Amino acid sequence: MDASPPVPRGMQPMAELDRRTKVLVIAGTLLGMFTAAMDQTVVATSIPKIVADLGGFGLFSWVGTGFLLASTTTVPIVGRLSDMFGRKPFFMLGIFVLLLGSALSGSSQNIEQLIAFRVIQGFGAGMIMSLAFTIVGDVFPPAERGRWMGLMAGVFAAASVLGPLIGGTLTDHVDWRWVFYINIPMGGVSLALLAFGMPRLRPPITPKIDYRGLVLLCATTVPLLLAFSWAGNRYAWVSPEVIGFLAWSAVALVLFVYTELRTDEPLLPMHLFKNRVFTVSGLVTLITGFAMMGSLFYIPLFVQGVLGASATNSGLVTMPMMIAMAISAAISGQVMSRLGKYRILGVVGLIVMVVGMAYLSTMDAESTRREVTYAMIVFGIGLGTSIPLFTLAVQNSVPYPVMGISTSTMQFLRSIGGTMGVAIMFSVIQAQYHDGLQENVPAVVLEQEQLSRALDDPQFLLNPQAREQVQGAFAGFGEAGEALFEETVAGVRVSLAAGVSESFFIAIWVLCLAVVAGVFLKEEPMRKTHLPIEERAPPAGEGDPAMPPLAGGAKGADAEVP
Repeated sequence: MDASPPVPRGMQPMAELDRRTKVLVIAGTLLGMFTAAMDQTVVATSIPKIVADLGGFGLFSWVGTGFLLASTTTVPIVGRLSDMFGRKPFFMLGIFVLLLGSALSGSSQNIEQLIAFRVIQGFGAGMIMSLAFTIVGDVFPPAERGRWMGLMAGVFAAASVLGPLIGGTLTDHVDWRWVFYINIPMGGVSLALLAFGMPRLRPPITPKIDYRGLVLLCATTVPLLLAFSWAGNRYAWVSPEVIGFLAWSAVALVLFVYTELRTDEPLLPMHLFKNRVFTVSGLVTLITGFAMMGSLFYIPLFVQGVLGASATNSGLVTMPMMIAMAISAAISGQVMSRLGKYRILGVVGLIVMVVGMAYLSTMDAESTRREVTYAMIVFGIGLGTSIPLFTLAVQNSVPYPVMGISTSTMQFLRSIGGTMGVAIMFSVIQAQYHDGLQENVPAVVLEQEQLSRALDDPQFLLNPQAREQVQGAFAGFGEAGEALFEETVAGVRVSLAAGVSESFFIAIWVLCLAVVAGVFLKEEPMRKTHLPIEERAPPAGEGDPAMPPLAGGAKGADAEVP
C-alpha cells in the first residue's frame, strides 16, 4: 500500500446495500457493458452495405477511428471524475450518450454524419467501459470481486461473438440501420435498472477539476492513437505525419506529467506509480492488450483468407477463443476469491498466453481449422485467467478515493496496447506478405501492373466480388489463365499465412516481457472489506458528527453521502 491520504469520512463504497439493490446494480451494469461492448463489434459485418448506401468509401476508416479516439480518450477522464462526483451520474450519462449516438447513427444520410455520430457513440461507450469494473469494486469487497470480474469477462466475450452475428443478420434480413437501433431497448432497460436501483454516492467535499490535466491528456492520447491507427496503412512509419503525431504526443506527455506533479487534485495522481502493484499491472495490461487485439484482428484474416472459411460466418471465427476466455475467467475468479492469492495465478495465465501464441505462430497454409481452434482455445484460456486478475489486484491495492481512475487506467492502457498491436502486427504482415509474393506467385503475373496492384491487398480473398474481378483479369492469359489463377491464389495464401505467423511470432516475445513483469507483481492479501482499517469511516456516533454514515443504511436507490 502507498502512503496516500485516507478516505474522507462519509465517502463509503456500496458495502451496505441489501441483496435486492446489489442485484439491480449489477444487472444494470452488466447490461450497459454488454451494449457498449457489442457496439464495438456489431458494425464490422455491415460495412459493405453501409458503404453501398452512403458512399464515401475513402472516409470509411474514420467510422472506426473516430469511435476509438472518443472512447479511449474518455476512459481515464471519466474514471477520475467518478472518483470525485460518484459513479452513477457518469455511468447513466454514458448509456444515454451511447443511445443518442446510436439513434443518430441509424438515421445518417451520408458518411460524414455517420462519422460524427459514431464519435458521440464513442464518448458514451468510453464512459461505460471505464466505470463498469469500478462499480463492481464499489459493490463487492476484493475477496468477493474475482467471481464477478469473471462474469464481466464472459459478458464481454459474449458481445464479441454475438455482435458480428447480430450485425450480419440485421443487415441481410432487415436493414443496416437496425445495427444501431438495436442498442436502444437494451440500453433503455439498463438505464431503468440503474435509475431505480443504484444509490448515488459522492464525497462529502466539493473537489476541483484538473482542467489542464484534462486538456493535456487529450493532447497526448489523440495524436498517439492517430499515429498508430495510420502507421503502415495510410502513411509509412517514417512519414512526416506519423513522426509528427508521435513527437506531439511525447511533448504533451511530458507536459502532462509535469503538470500533474504540481497539481493539488490531479486528473491522474502520480503517486499511483509508486505503488508496485499498479505499475506492474499497468505494464502487463499494456502488453497483453497488444497481443489480445492483434490476435482478435488477424486470426479471422488467417481463417478466412488462408483456410478459405466463409466470411458470412465471420462472427464465429473467434468464438472458441472467446468461450475459452469466459470460462477460464470465471474459474480463475473463483480460485482467486477462495485462495485470496493472485500473483502465481497471473503468471500462469501469462505463460499459457505465450504457449497459445506460440501455437498460433506455427500455422501455415497447410494448417487445418481444427489446429487453429486448438491454438485459439489455449490462448483464450490464458487471456481469461490473466486479464481480470490484474484489474482486481490494482483495486485491492489502491486507496478507495482513486479506485475509479486506477481501474480506468488499466482499461486505457489495454486500448493503447491494442492499437499499437494492430498497427505493428499489420506492418509485419504486410512486409512479409509482399516478400512472399515475389517467391510464391508466378513472375508472369507480377509483371502485369493491374494484377500486381490487385494482389497488393490480400483482402480480395475475403470478398467474393473482388475475387471475381481478379479472376476475370486472368482471361488475358488464354487457356492457361484458369490454372495460373489457381496457382496465384495458392501463392497469395502461402504468403499471407507466412505474414500472419511472423506477426504472432513477434507477439510471443512481447508476451514474454509480460511474464517477466508479472513475476514482480507484489502479492497483497485480498481484503474482505472495501477499505483497510486505517481508511474506514468511523461508526455512527463516533468521530466528526458532521459526517454521518450513509443515509438509511444505503439500502434505497436515493441513498447518498451528505
